[in-house]
Amino acid sequence: MVAAASCVVALGTVTGLLSALDDGPGSDEAAPRVTSSPRLAPLPAVPSASPSATTAPSPSPATRKPSLSPRKSANVRRQAAASTGLYRYADSQVLEWVRANPGDSRAQVIGSRIADRPTAVWFADFSPSTIAGRVRAVTSGAAGQGRVAVLVAYAIPGRDCDGASEGGAPDLGAYDDWIDDFASGLGSSEVVVILEPDSIAQADCLAEDERADRFASLARAGRVLKAANPGTRVYYDAGHSGWNPPAQQAALLKRAGAASADSSDGIFSNVSNFHLTSDEIAYDRRVLDALGGPAGLGAVIDTSRNGNGAPADGEWCDPSGRRIGRAPSLDTGEARIDAYLWVKLPGESDGCKGTPGTFTPSYAYELAR
Repeated sequence: MVAAASCVVALGTVTGLLSALDDGPGSDEAAPRVTSSPRLAPLPAVPSASPSATTAPSPSPATRKPSLSPRKSANVRRQAAASTGLYRYADSQVLEWVRANPGDSRAQVIGSRIADRPTAVWFADFSPSTIAGRVRAVTSGAAGQGRVAVLVAYAIPGRDCDGASEGGAPDLGAYDDWIDDFASGLGSSEVVVILEPDSIAQADCLAEDERADRFASLARAGRVLKAANPGTRVYYDAGHSGWNPPAQQAALLKRAGAASADSSDGIFSNVSNFHLTSDEIAYDRRVLDALGGPAGLGAVIDTSRNGNGAPADGEWCDPSGRRIGRAPSLDTGEARIDAYLWVKLPGESDGCKGTPGTFTPSYAYELAR
């Protein structure tokens, strides 16, 4: 059984980069900011029981926006240039650090290999009065550039089984209202929503009635998000290839609405983890096969830190020897794999090489170089 402890602390507000030829000039940790603007929180880090088995100016608008409309066949993939179709949010911890430390010997590597890449924007605090406006700020910015924003909704009650990343809404009724407000900020352009990392794969800490209620709320969330904006693609938590067996994970996903076209476009895996892309592709396809549902359901994979695969000892908290993985892209060339995304923000610590949720340049550089 996998011990599932998330190490996401909703403090950081932006994407992080790794750096460190040496510790050179410049602070080695950027303090988290608390503002009313959309915030990026770090991804949950889920430990694995074993190795996997199986700034620069904002980018100019893409000349041809990638279509995220439902696919007619599982073998028909969207075609878009790597990274260019995805939105890079300009307000991030890594960009702040790069701008503030131009003379740091690590800045060029961090800037070119992390800060210039589009990453997900996390909404990890329960803030009913501001969530709609914060989501709208990101989606409107992406729409203005003709790009696709990736948003992470992370406010489910009892998240992380009340572990390191505890928090979220006080109850499911409040969460449902928060999702309604979140959805009202989605606009009308294409957007990807990563719905509640760990919420399904890590649901075994809940009593059966609590689990059923959570899954019903997640299914509702998918329906609300897709109804608010038909251009929204919603992906559900599949854990990763070192966690639950595919059939077991698919059964949980089905209960949460992931097999319904009204609420789901498929699954996501490897968020904040390190398993090789090839392992995740094989795992996700097995989960999708077991899940059933519309032929167009696909998967997205977090490739932000999986360039060297998962540590042999199962370490999940800022393990040494890791590196960034494949660049974010809407064009994977792989059947049923919709995108490679950077959901976990490289350089934002899990809590071992820096304060949880803050950008740590030495860690970022280690990953990026």
